[in-house]
Amino acid sequence: MKKLIVISDWVSDTLTCQEFRSAVEGFIKKDDHAHIYFVNSAPLTMHAAFILSQTIETEEYYGRPQKTIFFVNTDVREDNKIVDFLVIKLKSGIYLCGSNAGYVFSMIKAKIEIAYAYSQLGNGGQFRSRDLYSRPCAHLMEEMEDELELEEIHTNIIPELRGFYVAHVDNFGNIKTTITLSDLKGKYELGEEFFVTINGIRKKVKFLAGLFNADPGVLVVYPGSSGKKDNPYLEITIRRDFTEKDINTGKDIFNNPRPGSQIAFQ
Repeated sequence: MKKLIVISDWVSDTLTCQEFRSAVEGFIKKDDHAHIYFVNSAPLTMHAAFILSQTIETEEYYGRPQKTIFFVNTDVREDNKIVDFLVIKLKSGIYLCGSNAGYVFSMIKAKIEIAYAYSQLGNGGQFRSRDLYSRPCAHLMEEMEDELELEEIHTNIIPELRGFYVAHVDNFGNIKTTITLSDLKGKYELGEEFFVTINGIRKKVKFLAGLFNADPGVLVVYPGSSGKKDNPYLEITIRRDFTEKDINTGKDIFNNPRPGSQIAFQ
C-alpha cells in the first residue's frame, strides 16, 4: 500500500486529522496499516502550492515517489467558486489529488504526465475532506484508480503562476520566495546590493551565495534550501547568530508578510 501525505489548512487540528484518518482507513480494503502524514499550510492556495511543490521535490529526490500519494486541500472559498477535484499523475510516478483551487497545482504543473477530473464525489457536509475526499485517497493508496471513473482533462485548467511572491516564512523568520536563482541571472552579480519591496516596505539587500556568507546583521538574499538543486528558490532574511539583543529577521523587517505577498526588486 502507498503512503499518503496530506497538505491542508486544517491539519493543525489533531481531532480533524484523526477524523480524516478514520474515514480513509474505513475505505481501505486490505488489512495493511495505512501510513498517513500531515503537513500544515495556511488557508492560501499559493502557500499550499509551495508546500506541495517542495514536499514533492524532496520525495522525488530522497524518497519513494512510486509509493507515494499526495492529497492537498486548502480553503476553496478563496476564489469564491466551485472547483474540480483532480487526480494527477506526475512523471516521477507520484499520484496527487485535491480541489483545483487557485494556484494549488500551479507550481508542479511542469511535472504532470496526465491529469484527470473526478466527478463522482456527490454532495458532502461541512468537512468535505472527511466526507467526500477520503474515498479517492484510499483508492489511490491501494492503486485502485480504475474504480474512480476518471476523465482525462487538459492541464490548461491549472492556472500559471507568474510574478514573484512570498511563498513561505519558516520558523527562523526566513522568507522563502518564488524567485529562482536563474531569475536573477544577468541582472545582478553575487556581492551586489539592490532594493527589494515586500508588504509596501522597501529595503536594500545584498545578493550572496549563502546566508552564512553574510556578516551578522546584514539583510541578504541568497539561494535557499527549497526548489531544484541546480536552480533553488531564493530566500530573504537577516543573518543572525541569535546572541544579539536585536534578533529581527526577514519577517520582522518586512512586517510579517503573508504567503502570496508580491515582491519587487530593482
